Amino acid sequence: MSATIFATGEPQDIATVLANKDHRVAQQDQLMSRFPQQTILASKLNIPGPIKNNAALEKIFAAGMADLRHRIPAGALRYEIWWHNPTGPEAFWVVNLEVSHSKQLGVAFETDFPLGRFFDVDALTAATRDKPLSRADMGMPERSCFVCGRPAKECARSRRHSVAELQAAIDRAYLQYFSEG
Repeated sequence: MSATIFATGEPQDIATVLANKDHRVAQQDQLMSRFPQQTILASKLNIPGPIKNNAALEKIFAAGMADLRHRIPAGALRYEIWWHNPTGPEAFWVVNLEVSHSKQLGVAFETDFPLGRFFDVDALTAATRDKPLSRADMGMPERSCFVCGRPAKECARSRRHSVAELQAAIDRAYLQYFSEG
């Protein structure tokens, strides 16, 4: 293995990442129209820097999605779509669960799964489209920074950590998780 999991992959620029965000919103809107009574679980990786996808990041994503799938009650998953774009892997699951229950599952996954802090799992419905349910709405603690443990939004806003620092933390977590089996 190379010195860092970020040694391979196709660098992405901000325009491509923003175009993918628009494509994601369109996909979510289509699913909400098609399944108006269900909740959409939209999952992606939060990866700093220009490399957003490669074999190692796909491995993280696959392991995370397997863990998240086990948290969803039997029979609740109705439909799914997976993307494997250069901007990063993503999954959209239509679940027959209340949006608040879905958000709780997503937060528990992000908190408890060893690599969960590198994921973003949103729970969406047609009713919450313009203001998705947040951790604060649910009375849950905000996401913590995976480098220092402070509130992640605070570190992101102040750019407290360099991309290299953030990637090194992801490297360490990846190596630990996959070497422990």
